[in-house]
Amino acid sequence: MISEEFKSNKLLGFLIPNIVVLAIVGVNKALNSDSSGVLVYSQFVILPILLGIISAWFWRDLALKTKTILGYSLINSFIAILLSYVFLREGVICLIIVSPLIFVFVITGAFIGKMMFKKKNQTLNVSIVSLLLIAFISDSISDHNYENMVADEIVINASPAKIWKNVVAFEKIEQPNNYWLFKIGMPSPMATTVTDYKLGAGRKCIFSNGYVFDEKIVTFDVNKDLTFDIVAQPQDPEIMGHIDIQRGQFLLKDNGNGTTTLTGNSWYKLKVFPIWYYDVWAESITRNVHLRVMDHIKELSEK
Repeated sequence: MISEEFKSNKLLGFLIPNIVVLAIVGVNKALNSDSSGVLVYSQFVILPILLGIISAWFWRDLALKTKTILGYSLINSFIAILLSYVFLREGVICLIIVSPLIFVFVITGAFIGKMMFKKKNQTLNVSIVSLLLIAFISDSISDHNYENMVADEIVINASPAKIWKNVVAFEKIEQPNNYWLFKIGMPSPMATTVTDYKLGAGRKCIFSNGYVFDEKIVTFDVNKDLTFDIVAQPQDPEIMGHIDIQRGQFLLKDNGNGTTTLTGNSWYKLKVFPIWYYDVWAESITRNVHLRVMDHIKELSEK
């Protein structure tokens, strides 16, 4: 029969690490309220490792097999994600995006902890945990700035003159979403309005669920170049709250054969780290926003 001590240590390995990590993130958010929206490297790398290590301490005498540690770590990861949703109010899509990081580093922490506590070297163990906490604090108070540009192009069977009006503003997109994140609720572009067809005019890009990006036209080179700065954007619990779209641009190139190459460019600043992971998602999301809009412009222009 399984002893009461076994059951107790197993349960504590789920309960205590998640409480500790949740408390650390909560205190950090309270102390850095001016950094709202910034998901630092440590929150989804260092803290999951710490969570795994603390779990391993409670499980150190249970002689758990590798398969069991993997299973328990996955359960711990799901608990951490659920607590983030309930208490930290992270959005569902954001949590879907970060979940692979959480899974990988909770598991990593559990196996690091298993090795640490085998050696019975408490000085080393305390040092490792202390270093993780120091790294978390340092990362949380550091400036995080990263900018990128994504470009996409399509060929439209129409002249620049026919395409131009649809580039500046276009009616509601009726086509169903194909991108899987849009399908599960991430805001997608729906329509664009403009106050006037000239330099300095105001422009609005309207997304599903009522989200609106307010824009200002800064280049209006008819039939060639429409560039606009983003002057205001929604701040919601999903990815939109963790990325600043700074500028957008449409370039039209007459191919001389009755077709036009339409290029869409977007510049953005990320407030989520580690960059190597999140920029993959940011590029994918930006590209699918481009293509949804550009495919709609193509359809309108080729009628």
